[in-house]
Amino acid sequence: MAAPLELSCWGGGWGLPSVHSESLVVMAYAKFSGAPLKVNVIDNTWRGSRGDVPILTTEDNIVSQPAKILNFLRKQKYNADYELSAKQGADTLAYIALLEEKLLPAVLHTFWVESDNYFTVTKPWFASQIPFPLSLILPGRMSRGALNRILLTRGQPPLYHLREVEAQIYRDAKECLNLLSNRLGTSQFFFGNTPSTLDAYVFGFLAPLYKVRFPKIQLQEHLKQLSNLCRFCDDILSSYFRISLGGISPAGQDMVDANLQKLTQLVNKESNLIEKMDDNLRQSPQLPPRKLPTLKLTPAEEENNSFQRLSP
Repeated sequence: MAAPLELSCWGGGWGLPSVHSESLVVMAYAKFSGAPLKVNVIDNTWRGSRGDVPILTTEDNIVSQPAKILNFLRKQKYNADYELSAKQGADTLAYIALLEEKLLPAVLHTFWVESDNYFTVTKPWFASQIPFPLSLILPGRMSRGALNRILLTRGQPPLYHLREVEAQIYRDAKECLNLLSNRLGTSQFFFGNTPSTLDAYVFGFLAPLYKVRFPKIQLQEHLKQLSNLCRFCDDILSSYFRISLGGISPAGQDMVDANLQKLTQLVNKESNLIEKMDDNLRQSPQLPPRKLPTLKLTPAEEENNSFQRLSP
């Protein structure tokens, strides 16, 4: 009997099995290859590490990062690429590198750096999945990590300022989407009628960008103009995750949006309260320690104490 495979990943919303791109990549590949994953969704009762999500756990191994998890699954004979030619395998590697270089920085910026999106959507959602008080700390740490990752890969001369970097990464992302749309054409998947590793990566990167409702939708608007990429995401959701094209009903989505708005207000109030308490503690005057008064004894009392100390 094969060892059980357990995947720990961020949960879903907006009609998606997960709102986290890297978690979606692994989940989609497992569906394509037939890997029997048991999915453990991170919620506010989770006590494990979230730094390397998704995490694949077996009896003898703990594997993190999508590329390493997919390689591990292939070694377990769960291979979604066994019908690909050598050229198609090389094309897969080239397109994945293109996604990580050109599209991923814009996805990270949309979720974690763009302030309106972060404070109204990303931070409240992830905070709701994390136990207090980490819910006040971890989203900010993830946001800074995303910004550092963007600047590390794209903040090079002549792009010294963040606005210049932002403009460039969105231009690159739109060009990448156009290339993907042209490559897909009218096909169901990128290499014919069978999904592969490349389809898992493209789906994982595009589906959150396509489905999550953001106030700032610069890249989302461009994606929705490419109907074949949207159809590609919808087909995978309906065929492999049994989610309808609309995800959830309009009434249900309105309820989700209302709950998210309430959660946003609650998280912001908690953050403001913590900040005020911290400011008050820092600004409060620090009083010097009080000295205890020394009692002076009368001559008679001093003589009495001396007598008591000498007596057996």
